[in-house]
Amino acid sequence: MSLSENKTGELWKSFMPRRKEITNHLTNDFISLAIYKPTHFTDFKPTNDFEKWAAVEVTDFGHVPDKMETFALTAGLYAVFNYKGSSTDHNIFQNIFGVWLPNSVYLLDDRPHFEILGEKYNNADPDSEEEIWIPIRTK
Repeated sequence: MSLSENKTGELWKSFMPRRKEITNHLTNDFISLAIYKPTHFTDFKPTNDFEKWAAVEVTDFGHVPDKMETFALTAGLYAVFNYKGSSTDHNIFQNIFGVWLPNSVYLLDDRPHFEILGEKYNNADPDSEEEIWIPIRTK
């Protein structure tokens, strides 16, 4: 998908009815994960394609429900932002990439980005809470 053709809602609508088929999850949290091409942010356009996953953390890959796939996240350094606000307000990302990152001692790393959607997550609610994980490396 791309930001201009965002299908995140469709992805979650297909995942949520089947979430209980995953019997070996570690927590009740959901993970919204994005995999971007290395040039996604340096040559940013809303039409840039990226891969999006709706996921949960599991103990192992021993039982994978039909038509679901596994994803193993590569370890590395992440900046974690505790965000409170509507998921439709993208100012947090403009602040992370336009203010925090350029003024930090870090560079964006080429690994998946993700949000942990825990018990306090409530999509477009202004009181919704989530963790935003941005892959970084030292300059």
